[in-house]
Amino acid sequence: MSDSTVLVTGGTGFIGSYVVKDLLDQGHDVVAYDISTDTDILEELGAAEETEIRRGDIADSTDVIRAVKETGTTHIVHLAALLTTTARENPRMAADVNITGTNNIFEAARTLDDQVERVAWASSAAVYAPPHNYDAEWIDEEQLVYPDTLYGATKEYNEHQARIYEEDYGLDHVALRPTVAYGPYRETGGSAFLANIIEKPALGEPYSVEYGDQAIDWQHVEDIAQAFRKGAFTPESELSQRVYNVRGVLATVREAAETVEDIMPDADIEVSDEGELPWTQNLDMTKAQDDLGYDPEYDLEAGFRKYINVLREDAGMDPV
Repeated sequence: MSDSTVLVTGGTGFIGSYVVKDLLDQGHDVVAYDISTDTDILEELGAAEETEIRRGDIADSTDVIRAVKETGTTHIVHLAALLTTTARENPRMAADVNITGTNNIFEAARTLDDQVERVAWASSAAVYAPPHNYDAEWIDEEQLVYPDTLYGATKEYNEHQARIYEEDYGLDHVALRPTVAYGPYRETGGSAFLANIIEKPALGEPYSVEYGDQAIDWQHVEDIAQAFRKGAFTPESELSQRVYNVRGVLATVREAAETVEDIMPDADIEVSDEGELPWTQNLDMTKAQDDLGYDPEYDLEAGFRKYINVLREDAGMDPV
């Protein structure tokens, strides 16, 4: 039994399942707290058996504090949220889940401050304004925050409420701003279409994609998982700030497609430069590297190849 118990909200989802797996691998006890008790991804990762699954509603303040107290949670990794598309389609629910839900986590940590040591939680690169608002080559955490999606706005608000909770109540928290998560078993989110650049060719299917000249930060989900673990456990004395950019590899959509073609020469991918994505992706992650020791493991080739081979194995196909 570990001396730390980590409650991961959204713990049966895509990123959450990888965070759970990473924490287990590092010897922590883990509770996956989620409105869904579907453990398919956890099972695929070999993490379901060791994980305590607790069904709960992040928007229910009583349920949240009960879960934290009854499980003996010492650290919280808060990921539960409605993503871009779902938030746009359900704006009131987005406020309930993304904003009130995050407040419920902060309140639980404040109320049980003798038990909960830190909250590491998911902000997002979506808090930044579209790219034309910046002149710098790399965008650090002090640059303009002005999201153009409701999802991004909920994350911006949460950064403000986290700061107030730290200043007024002494909440120990670390917020991370990930970029575009990719890896096996991703299903939802506003950038999920980009996964088809990898998934369709992996299974021998053609794919056409726009935005060829647009830069995307491709962040392997396992790298995001290690970032949240380090955010949860890095000593407070080593933190120079509370909000950190974390990213993977910056590459255009065309460069990503070419990487897939290098791995699979027969891949049938058609790329056009039509369209423009409103995402600022060229994030400076120097602070996360220096303070948290964040060190992405996957370059594009390694990350894409692993992703492709998981898909092909699941489909009964030979690896590449």
